[in-house]
Amino acid sequence: MNNKAMSAALCLLLCESALLTSSCSFSGEASRPAGAGAGGQEAPVNVAVAKARREDLSKQTALAAEFRPYQEIDLHAKVAGYLKDIRVEVGDSVRQGQLIATLEIPEFNNELNQASASKKRSESEVARARSEVQRAQSVFDAAKLTYSRMAGVHQSTPKLLAQQEVDDALAKAQVAEAQLGAAKASLAVAEEQVRVQEANEARAKTMADYTVIAAPFSGLITKRYADRGAMIQAGTASQTQAMPVVRLSQVDRLRLILPAPESVVPQIRIGRHVKIKVPALDQSFDGLVARFTGKVDPATRTMETEVDVANPRRLLKPGMYAYADLSLELKNSALTVPVLAVSRKDKKASVLVVNAQNRLEQREVLIGLESPANVEIVSGLEENELVVIGNQSQLKPGQVVTPKEVVTGGEKGGR
Repeated sequence: MNNKAMSAALCLLLCESALLTSSCSFSGEASRPAGAGAGGQEAPVNVAVAKARREDLSKQTALAAEFRPYQEIDLHAKVAGYLKDIRVEVGDSVRQGQLIATLEIPEFNNELNQASASKKRSESEVARARSEVQRAQSVFDAAKLTYSRMAGVHQSTPKLLAQQEVDDALAKAQVAEAQLGAAKASLAVAEEQVRVQEANEARAKTMADYTVIAAPFSGLITKRYADRGAMIQAGTASQTQAMPVVRLSQVDRLRLILPAPESVVPQIRIGRHVKIKVPALDQSFDGLVARFTGKVDPATRTMETEVDVANPRRLLKPGMYAYADLSLELKNSALTVPVLAVSRKDKKASVLVVNAQNRLEQREVLIGLESPANVEIVSGLEENELVVIGNQSQLKPGQVVTPKEVVTGGEKGGR
C-alpha cells in the first residue's frame, strides 16, 4: 500500500472515532424530540382545531323509496250501457266534477217517462179522493143535523114524531159517518201512492244521472280503457269483471312510500322531517312523515311509512325513485364537535383540547347523539373550547401547539 492510500485510511479512522466520541458526549441531545429548539424548548406544532358549539343535531337513516299518486282510482260506470261519448285522453288534466264520459241507455228514458205518468195518475187519484171526502163530509153533516133536530123535537114533544123516524135519522147519520171515514182512508191511500210514485221517479232520475261519469277529484288521466261504442258493464255487477272507463290519479300531491326497517320502527313519529333526493331530477325536496301502518310486514321486516310531498308544478312523477334521509331523533341546541375530533378506545371516548396556554389536554367525554358529521358531547367539554381534529397519532398531552381553526358547519374562526 503506498503512502497516499495509508494517509486516506488513517484520516477515515480518525473521523469515525471523532463521531463516536461526539455521539457519546451528546447522547441527551439525541433523545430530544423532533422540532426541539434551542435551550431544550419544543417548537409549536400546527394543528387543525374546531370549536365546540351548540347546534340542532339529528340522527338519520337513508331509505330508498318510490313516489305514488296521493289518490288513484279506476272510474267505473254505475249502470250498464254503451259508451256514447268520452271527452278525455291519456295525459289530460281534469278538474273535480268535470265530465269524463256519457253512456247511452234508451230504456232509462222509458222508465223515467213511465214513472212520471204513474205519478200524475196518482195525483189525479188524490184529487178524486179529496172530492169524495168533501161529498161524504157534506152528507154526514146533513144527516147529523137532521137527527139532532128530530131528536130535539121528539124530546120536547114526544107524540109529535114517531120513534121509528128518529131511529131512521140516527141510522142515516151513522152510515154517513162511516162513508166519511172510508173516503178519508181512500185519500190517505192515494196520497201514499203519490209518494211511492215520486220515489220511483226520483230513482229513475238518479239512474239516468248515472249515465254521466264525472271526475270525483282533480287529477291526471293516466289510462284510458274504452272507446266510443264499447259496452260498459255496471261496476256493481259481481258476476262479471266490469271494465273501467279511465284511470284518474291525483298528482299535485304525492305519497312517498318508505320501507322503514324493523330496527328504526320504534323511532318513527308523525311529523318527522324527511330530506328527499330525486336522482332523476337532481333536486332535493322536504317532507314530513304523515302516516305509517303501525305493523311490520313479516315478509320484508319493514313498516310502510308515508310522506306527503307537495307537487304543484308536477315535476315529480308517480313511480319515480328517491332516496329519503329520515330523521329518527332530534336534539335542539346540543353541544357538538366534529366526529373526527373524538377518539374511541375500550368503549370510552376522549378528545384533545387546546387550553388557554396552547397546550394539549386529553379529556374523557361522554357522547350522545351522533350524525354523519358531528357528535353530541354530554359531559367533559365546555362550549367554545377548541378540540383537535384529524390525525392525532403524533400528538401527546402537554405538547405546545399552534391551533388553526377550520371551517365546520358554515362557521370559520381563528385563535
